[in-house]
Amino acid sequence: MPKRVMQGVVVSDKMDKTVVVKIERRIMHPLYKKFIRRSKRYSAHDPDNTIKIGDVVRIRECRPISKRKRWEVVPENG
Repeated sequence: MPKRVMQGVVVSDKMDKTVVVKIERRIMHPLYKKFIRRSKRYSAHDPDNTIKIGDVVRIRECRPISKRKRWEVVPENG
């Protein structure tokens, strides 16, 4: 089964080997038919501590690394 991959913006890099990534998605309001932005924050594993705040990154589902980390940053070259 393929792993989910999402793209978002890094909002925090204060933890060691962890970044917080904010994922935004657009949904249509059921009554007013207007698009609304919904966002969610994911903790992702960054083993080299190279990602900084404001970077646009892709994260991929992985095995549980800690209590809240189930995502890892996808390297840009593959």
